[in-house]
Amino acid sequence: MGKVALITGGARGIGRAIVEELRRDHRVAFTWCSTRPDSMLTDGNILAIRSDLTEPDQPEAVIRQVIDRFGRLDIIVNNAGLVRMTPKDAFNAADHRAILDLNLLTPAALLAAALPHLERGASIVSISSMNAALPPRDAVTYGASKAALNLWTRAMAKELGPEGIRVNAIAPGAIDIREEPRPAGLAALFVENTALGRIGAPEDIAKPVRFLISDAAAFITGEVLGVTGGYRL
Repeated sequence: MGKVALITGGARGIGRAIVEELRRDHRVAFTWCSTRPDSMLTDGNILAIRSDLTEPDQPEAVIRQVIDRFGRLDIIVNNAGLVRMTPKDAFNAADHRAILDLNLLTPAALLAAALPHLERGASIVSISSMNAALPPRDAVTYGASKAALNLWTRAMAKELGPEGIRVNAIAPGAIDIREEPRPAGLAALFVENTALGRIGAPEDIAKPVRFLISDAAAFITGEVLGVTGGYRL
């Protein structure tokens, strides 16, 4: 098999599609928290790790499990994320902190734990959002967390570039997540405002992840790739 990849939040949605895409020629570990993985996600080349990555000791514990199982780590895909409504007239500090903890601080904590094991040629890809640039109504902290993740991506690319480690992000548009279907009216609105005339599928994100971690993208770092189907062009 090829390199060793760690995908956070890999039991469902975009994360699952990334696991399925990479397992074909990589050894894969993924984390899950509330969604128990089914039998298709467990075989000899896949390590499923139950973890709440917002707990202080968990990023280091996850990295240690990956190294113990596979002996190396080449790729981190920061997919686990939290969307929570944060209306302007009802401030709940715990909700805001939970969003920032998972969407921004967890990638930083995982990187810190993984750095001793990452060698030249390693790659990090974070799943951001078009909402980093298009603020979502009543969910502004989610959008802000993704905007901060984009800046973190560029900053880490600059800092890790001399070590031969690339850091990029993908900003999806509207994606059809089977476990969380959108109301029909909202889905139709996204389709109407998307140049390609459809909502994306998780596989539409998994394939660009494969590209960004591959040698074909060896001179790409610090980029946030929009994969939106032409939303709001």
